[in-house]
Amino acid sequence: MEKIKMPVGIDDFADFHQMGYYYIDKTGMIKELLESPGKVNLFTRPRRFGKSLIMSMLKYFFEIGTDKSLFDGLAISKEKELCEKYMGQFPVIAITLKQVTGETMSEARKQLWESVIEAVDGFDFLQKSNKLSSSDHLTLQKLSEGTGNLEASLKQLSRILCKHYGRKVIILVDEYDAPLQKAYENGYYDRMVKLIRQFFGYALKSNDSLYFSVLTGVMRVSKESIFSDLNNPDAHTMVDPQYSEWFGFTDEEVRQILENCGLQDYYGITKDWYDGYRIGKTENIYCPWDVVKWCKALLIDRDAVPENYWENVSENEFIRTFAQMADSTTRDEIARLIAGGTVNRKLIQELTYRNMTGSLDNIWSLLFTTGYLTQRGRNEDGTYELCIPNCEVNSIFKTKIEEWFKDKILGDTDGLKSFYAALDAGDAEVLEDCLNYHLGESISYVDGGTYEDKETFYHGIMLGMLRSRKDWEVRSNREAGNGRPDITVFNIRQKIAYIIEVKYSKKEEELPADAQEGLDQINRMHYDQYFSMRFPKRIRHFGIAFCKKQCKVVAE
Repeated sequence: MEKIKMPVGIDDFADFHQMGYYYIDKTGMIKELLESPGKVNLFTRPRRFGKSLIMSMLKYFFEIGTDKSLFDGLAISKEKELCEKYMGQFPVIAITLKQVTGETMSEARKQLWESVIEAVDGFDFLQKSNKLSSSDHLTLQKLSEGTGNLEASLKQLSRILCKHYGRKVIILVDEYDAPLQKAYENGYYDRMVKLIRQFFGYALKSNDSLYFSVLTGVMRVSKESIFSDLNNPDAHTMVDPQYSEWFGFTDEEVRQILENCGLQDYYGITKDWYDGYRIGKTENIYCPWDVVKWCKALLIDRDAVPENYWENVSENEFIRTFAQMADSTTRDEIARLIAGGTVNRKLIQELTYRNMTGSLDNIWSLLFTTGYLTQRGRNEDGTYELCIPNCEVNSIFKTKIEEWFKDKILGDTDGLKSFYAALDAGDAEVLEDCLNYHLGESISYVDGGTYEDKETFYHGIMLGMLRSRKDWEVRSNREAGNGRPDITVFNIRQKIAYIIEVKYSKKEEELPADAQEGLDQINRMHYDQYFSMRFPKRIRHFGIAFCKKQCKVVAE
């Protein structure tokens, strides 16, 4: 089998043809775009869903002087009449704003200029054009030096290109909302909104040189924020049926990738970990970044295990904010989601960065927009049935909620002291009271999910509490004796060891027996051997069973 080159981090369309990277054919989007174009086309998708590669594909297809062989054998090449009419027929301005991340407004403005200068430099031949006036040449020079009118720069460049070629211009803007996010984080949001509003207003409204434009981003920012100077953009979000299959990988495409790589046996685990999104009415959409990273890992090592590839490129602080703002009802809903259930919520499609975390309703919508939640359909009352898409995102929820639980119990100093004292004394009754109190005040785990899911959730709660104490070495699922104890703790200062086995009970009346089974397992599997080289003064054993907001503790 020919070695497959997985395109990790490759977003230049030409590289797939020229360097032989594996490519999932998304060129059918070009036909759909041309058959129903808007003047301003906005596509919002979560991070790492292939937006930049789509924009690069559009650039190579439309721009004058393109290498048409890049599309040989692809779906769009079968549309002979369309290709004859549109391929290589337009001047294209393509910029990305993802690097506009300055900590200050002046720094961000400079970075925006750099994006414009890079676009202008791609047309350096215009300096010798005899179709332009001296005034046009002066404007170009100022733009290339970053000394002209930044707000009007795209409009000026499009006017000059249109004059030179005698053809209207296509404008492509990738990550259009990135400057707004960074401005919000760094305290100059209002000034950036004003700049971006004018930047797009000049280029995309009443621009006689514009054929059409395409913008991509994560959020559909409220038109009152930056699109107030435009006619309504033709927006395509995660709930819209049009263009639903072009961003992300479909189930059929993932099956084909695995087959071509000789990885058919990994379909089930790939689906569990990275499938689960629904865009419009198209189900079983995978995050491309995850699939590519996972396949590359398997091609190197068939014993690789799935990892959370998406977490490092996503805004995990949103989940933490969500958990901190949650009331008791919302906490139960979060628990239901983690267990594999669904919740019904209205989605606010247009947000601003200023109000995105201003209410729980906004955060529900934000979690959906950014890919932490997906939808299973719209209800008659206008709400959407929301759920966590897959194992990867579920693991993020569990991790962040464990952190939230840890922070919450740290605020309850007296309760936490009682918890630690009960552990030190081996007092099962007091320890049980402390845990029941904290369970009642925090997230409950009440609906859906497998036995393992629920046991893992309570396991996480215990880790969150135990890791709050200084001088304690806390470990989870380490090999010991004839198995893996759930939690081992070593009090470095006092030389006391603790072994905790966590169980989940389906019914409250089963709590005592399940807790005793946990205690018996510690002895039966000889978990004490974990501390054989630490020579503790004492080893305490705890079997703890959980059911909803109740627990039972037995100690030895």
